[in-house]
Order: sequence, then C-alpha cells, then structure tokens
Amino acid sequence: MNTPIPAPSIAASRRLTVRAMLMGERLDTVGLERSDTVSTNPFAFRIGDHGLVAFFRYGAVVTAGLSPIEEDDLLRKIAPRVSGAFQPVEDEVATIALVADADDSIPPGGPMQLRELTAERFLIIADAMAKSVALAHNERQVSVVFDVIDPLAKAMAGNGKVPGNRKALLRLIGESLLVEHRMAGRVAVEDKPDVLWDRPDLERLFNRLQDEYELTERAAALANKLSVIQATGRALTDLIDAQRSLRLEMAIVLLIVFEIVLTLAHW
Repeated sequence: MNTPIPAPSIAASRRLTVRAMLMGERLDTVGLERSDTVSTNPFAFRIGDHGLVAFFRYGAVVTAGLSPIEEDDLLRKIAPRVSGAFQPVEDEVATIALVADADDSIPPGGPMQLRELTAERFLIIADAMAKSVALAHNERQVSVVFDVIDPLAKAMAGNGKVPGNRKALLRLIGESLLVEHRMAGRVAVEDKPDVLWDRPDLERLFNRLQDEYELTERAAALANKLSVIQATGRALTDLIDAQRSLRLEMAIVLLIVFEIVLTLAHW
C-alpha cells in the first residue's frame, strides 16, 4: 500500500477545473519520481502553486487547477510514455467550488463543493473521474460492436441465412474480450483508492462520487453487454461452422455417389 504524503490545502473561495483524459491503452510512469510527489499509486504530484496531476497506468491522466498552457505542456511531455494512443482523447471536465465553511458535497447539477482540495481529496476525485472516462471509452467501443452485430441478427431473423464472415465475427468477439480484460485487470471499477486506507473519513466523498458518475451501474451494464456480444458471436460462429460441416458432408456424399456411378458405368 502506498501512503500519500500530506500536502497543504489550496485556499478557499475559489473554483478549480478538474479534467480527466484517457490518453491511450497504457501510460508508463516508471522513472517519473519527483520531489513534489503526493502519491505513488496512482502516481500524483503538484504543478505550480495550485495544480495537481495524477497518472493512471491504464492510460488516464487527471489534472486539477492547471492553466491551458500548463496542461498542454504536461500532455506534450508525457505523449512518448503513452502506448496505443487514442484519437480523439476521451475526456470529462468537472468544476470544484472551494468553500471554507462547507462540507464536502456534490449538489445535483452544480459543482462539487469542498472545504479544501487536499491531495487526498484530489486522489479520490481523480480515481472516480479516471474510471469514468475509461468506462466511457469502453462503452463507445461496445456500442460499435453492437452496431455491427445488430444488422447481422436482423438479417438472419428476416431471411434465415447465416452470415458467412466467420473471421469478422471472431474479431468482434476479440474486441469484447479486450474490453473485458481492460475493465477487470486494469481499471477495476470496484476497487477503492489506496488513500482510503489512511483516510476512512473520506469514504463518504468516494461513495458520492461513485453515485455521481454511476460507476458501479455502468460497469455492470457494460459487463452484461459484453456477455451478450460474446454469446451472440459464439452462437453465430457455431452456426457458420455447422453450416460448413454440412456442406462438407454433402460434398463427401456427392463424391461417393459419383464414384459409385463411375464404377457401375465401367461394369
């Protein structure tokens, strides 16, 4: 377990912009040690007086309080560390209102209200927003797969013919398996951030963020869609294989009949 290093809070009565971006398949954080590091899992550090940044190995970057110039400079520097870069980048933006006398809350339709943006609070917000952009990217990929499978199923229901492109169906199954692997092995929506081990008093904020971004519900819906895609793909490939086996058997029978006819003709 990696314990975040306590850091001074940001002054109250301000508004900060938090931006989460899914840059690519992976983000290499090896060798990024800094003196202003506030956490090692995820790797997070400070930029300037008020900026905070968190890197997630599954390709997400979350920034808070950065100017456009600072953010562009950061993204340019980490670009070589991104594997399988996405174009366009999946992103989400949120606003934090720092109110000195307020409790941590997320009003409907309004900005997050925090008494202060400590490093620990930032890590919890970054965790939720990073998972949200990862879910959004995978939801879009699954929708594309559904758009391909749906016409095939409709065509089969309409004319009773089995689609013949087995390779394309296997590719779709492979896409769904990759999404499932990313969600289970990398993003791990159900896992809580490490900071909560040392700051259980912030679990309420974590739960509110989970509800705000509907992380659990979206992950469950995505898992159901992946199951449907894989089951449909396997059913279609089984039908294609069965149809091919039937054609092969018919060809063998025809060859046997042809051989018998030739043998009888020679008699």
